[in-house]
Amino acid sequence: MSKMRAKVRVGSVLPVAQYEGVTTQERLVFHGVAKTGSYPPDGSDEDNTFAKFSPSVLVDLMVANPALIGKFEPGKSYYVDFTPID
Repeated sequence: MSKMRAKVRVGSVLPVAQYEGVTTQERLVFHGVAKTGSYPPDGSDEDNTFAKFSPSVLVDLMVANPALIGKFEPGKSYYVDFTPID
């Protein structure tokens, strides 16, 4: 099996659990990328390339690692690599 790289954008960050006023879990929802506005006539924009071959992407993660709480912002994009495990 081949590796796959996806490009995703944070759609929302929702606090799920709190303890003594501190967020202890967040729900991160990622969507496939799409360019705001028009693509260049030759289609050379990277977001267009990802959207063309992965037109629908939804990743929903629950994060409980204190080092990651508050680190993800709506609108930021990330690469996600899928590598098979032998």
